[in-house]
Amino acid sequence: MTSTRSSTKVVPAFLRVCASLVALAMPLLAADDFLHFPAKAGSANGKKVVLLAGDDEYRSEESLPMLGKILSQRLGFDCTVLMPAGSDGVIKPTDHGLLSNPDALDQADAIVMCLRFRGWKKEIMQKFEAAYLRGVPIIALRTSTHAFDITQSAEQNPWKKWNWNSNDPVWKGGFGKQVLGETWVNHHGHHGVEGCRGIIEEANKGHEILHGVQDVFANSDVYTATAPDDATVLLRGQVTDSLKPDSKPVAGKKNEPMQPVVWTRERKNEAGTVNRIVTTTMGAATDLQSEDLRRLIVNGVFWGLKLPVPAKADVTYVDPYAPSMFGFGSERKNFKVGELELGKALPPPAK
Repeated sequence: MTSTRSSTKVVPAFLRVCASLVALAMPLLAADDFLHFPAKAGSANGKKVVLLAGDDEYRSEESLPMLGKILSQRLGFDCTVLMPAGSDGVIKPTDHGLLSNPDALDQADAIVMCLRFRGWKKEIMQKFEAAYLRGVPIIALRTSTHAFDITQSAEQNPWKKWNWNSNDPVWKGGFGKQVLGETWVNHHGHHGVEGCRGIIEEANKGHEILHGVQDVFANSDVYTATAPDDATVLLRGQVTDSLKPDSKPVAGKKNEPMQPVVWTRERKNEAGTVNRIVTTTMGAATDLQSEDLRRLIVNGVFWGLKLPVPAKADVTYVDPYAPSMFGFGSERKNFKVGELELGKALPPPAK
């Protein structure tokens, strides 16, 4: 017969073991709302890339996990993809305040972002700004030119100048204009009707980011953009008469002159460090079916980190990729972050 005294010792010990198991499991549960792709062997040697998805229209929640898999499994980067997702893992692209696991920004060596009109809270903005002020290179896609639309609440006021339409005398045009080189202006091509063929800028055709890049086509249209004076324009966007890769250029003023669609700059920030910036107004999930556009973005990460850019980076898909067409309301419903882990692929979108 077991004494009462010995029983009281066994039960607390059992509870302590249970508590330890729960504590060990908690990091796994927390990972339900973001993705981590550890580096495989590659020339990047485990440099940490944080990819930020968060737009309403161009399906970055589908494209950035695909890029993270390529960067990690093909090229040796350690990649974390942060999402507009709740703790249950459900992705909510239209919730502009959500970003999962922002602590990952503390360790970022480089940032790849596709954001639109985000209104993050103080804690997230602090971490993003700290990474920027460290001089982290930024590779910015499509709507990132208008990444922020922050409300004027007291805790967010320090970042109101980051808004895409900022009239701040020092930061006019906000983060997009001041850091990336342009803010939202307009559609230059006919949205959803006319596509974009990337034309290499002859004067800069030897730039490292263009290694292995010859044929870039995006079915999202060309944006109106003026690259800053200190930028190096790599591609201009030829407006095409359809969304098909073999479409012809439209006649007339839309291509006279062609708008810049990829440029780089090296900008000293307010902390005195220098950010290497790659900005492209291409970057819809469907655009990234273009192998050479994927290669250009990957090359931009290497260049941003001052790593040797491969002669022809391997950008083949790690898992099958069938992106949704861009458009408001085109997001997959009740779609969870875990559906994009390594070894998983989304089914083609419903027609």
